[in-house]
Amino acid sequence: MTDITSAITRYWDDAASAFDAEPDHGLLHEPTRRAWARLLERMAPSEPADVLDVGCGTGSLSLLLAAAGHRVTGVDVAPRMIERARAKLSAAGLEGRFLLGDAAAPPVGDECFDAVIARHLVWTLPDPVGALRAWVARLRPGGRLLLVEGRWREAGESGPAYVAGADALPWHGGIGAADLAEAVRPLVSGVHVEPLGDRAELWAGPVYGERYALVAHV
Repeated sequence: MTDITSAITRYWDDAASAFDAEPDHGLLHEPTRRAWARLLERMAPSEPADVLDVGCGTGSLSLLLAAAGHRVTGVDVAPRMIERARAKLSAAGLEGRFLLGDAAAPPVGDECFDAVIARHLVWTLPDPVGALRAWVARLRPGGRLLLVEGRWREAGESGPAYVAGADALPWHGGIGAADLAEAVRPLVSGVHVEPLGDRAELWAGPVYGERYALVAHV
């Protein structure tokens, strides 16, 4: 594990205890939770499916997917995130499998899925394009890749990196929809982008910068 990867792991592990305090992280505010449930209902498979939630964090999206009848596997690099995800689904009486490991190289062997979902993850990865390839490789024919992403900083905005060295990551600060679509398009058969920046109900308030969902099919 490289120094930057170790630092990122420690950061998110330390963040686990307070992670759900953010409205769009914990989805504890009912209107926000309903908004994400509606978004997933439209973009995830319509029938119960095998879904891989990479960078699952505390399992908020995994919970919504499991509640909708999907068979969910979550992967996260932070042990405390995984602990909280397991506890969250257990408390709700829902089943889910949660694995500790690198979201960019999910520890699922040759297992394949009907959908792979990642939210606000690619900006943290040392090799995001390699991760995209790994996720698409885990999809069955007809499967879909769902990425909820954005640009967190406007060009030229200054500020310290959240961990030392993170500002050298390829997509630090996020990635715009056009650039992510360009990276995904060679790997799939079709790409659709839906802007989400004006959906205040998803974020429990206004957001600045770009927010969107990208759905790709194989």
